[in-house]
Amino acid sequence: MKSRLLVWLSFLAPLVLLGALLVVFYRSSGGLRFEAPAPVEQVAFERVVFLPDEIVAHVRNVGPKEVTLSQVQVGWLNRASWEFTVEPSPTIPRLATARVRIPYPWTEGEPYEIVLFTAAGLPFSHKIEVATATPLFSAQSFWMFSMLGVYVGVIPVFLGILWLPFLRNLGERSYGFLISLTIGLLVFLGVDALHDGFEQAGELPGPFQGVALILVGLSISLLGLFTLTRWLERRRTGLEQQGSSSALLLAYLVAFGIGVHNLGEGLAIGGAYALGEIATGALLIVGFMIHNLTEGVAVVAPIVRSRLGKGEGTVSWLNLLWLGLLAGLPTIFGTSLGAFAPSPVLAVLFLAIGAGAVFQVVIEILSQMKRGGPPGAPALLTPANLAGFLAGLAVMYVTGLFLAV
Repeated sequence: MKSRLLVWLSFLAPLVLLGALLVVFYRSSGGLRFEAPAPVEQVAFERVVFLPDEIVAHVRNVGPKEVTLSQVQVGWLNRASWEFTVEPSPTIPRLATARVRIPYPWTEGEPYEIVLFTAAGLPFSHKIEVATATPLFSAQSFWMFSMLGVYVGVIPVFLGILWLPFLRNLGERSYGFLISLTIGLLVFLGVDALHDGFEQAGELPGPFQGVALILVGLSISLLGLFTLTRWLERRRTGLEQQGSSSALLLAYLVAFGIGVHNLGEGLAIGGAYALGEIATGALLIVGFMIHNLTEGVAVVAPIVRSRLGKGEGTVSWLNLLWLGLLAGLPTIFGTSLGAFAPSPVLAVLFLAIGAGAVFQVVIEILSQMKRGGPPGAPALLTPANLAGFLAGLAVMYVTGLFLAV
């Protein structure tokens, strides 16, 4: 008992001493006397909302100390000071948010620049290339953005699933080509999600540590899915003997990975529509439908060799419905959340989670191929499989060209 008490004391002692040291340093600055040459203030614009005869800027104090807003200017080539109110207060604590309301008769389609001045005289600006009315939450607008998610995510996935009868008639070599093509599609999706995530992470204010947020998201999905998969395998008796059960589990993992990716994609699309940054919306929808068609193929590829029907060891039509919804439905939530409650932090996090989920699925597929192939043979290094992988990358690249708007 005495030795255990000493062990706990040795654990707690450094923590207590560190806490005391922090208190002393906070109260006395540790005897150091450094004066900042200029006030260190940082104000970040998170969202600008255009209402009838009013502009509302959602801002966050990302500096080390509280900041007070003292002046607002609005314009483009010639800015002018304007009346404003700040909710809840002109003085914003560190990391807190505020709404700056500016009664301004803005014009649809015109460019604007908003400049906020702090009490210390520091300016912080935000440019809007094309002003457009921000959609407010209503049954009609929610339905509109939900349908946008259906067109972009749900319909393409189910269209790809319709290829299942054709895919079931493929020979063994063609089946290997198909699985490798799926890997190519998923790798492209994962890299694309990481690219978008790093782009948006670069725009996040410093305290949110965008790159670290991506690392957190990747770790959550990679390790979480790996743990979940192994737990499910232990729960299923004779999983290796029930090929269709193993394949169905893998199909659900693919659908989940694509679904999380589509959630992040929907956040970006909904936010862009809400800000009026996409003028040719119909073209974008068509582009995403073409681009995401291959996601349905990726979802059903693991169960191409499984029997369809009812009973143990088969894949039912209801499974196909759930697979399609799991992959496509998150797009609806993403577009709605991105339109009505955009969050750059959530967008980066979900893009990273989606990328990690997709990469974990790739690892699982490669593991399945390794177990099914000749001993010691690399899974992809056959002519048909390598061609399938490269074809998957090429398909995603070519269909991505339809997204250029």
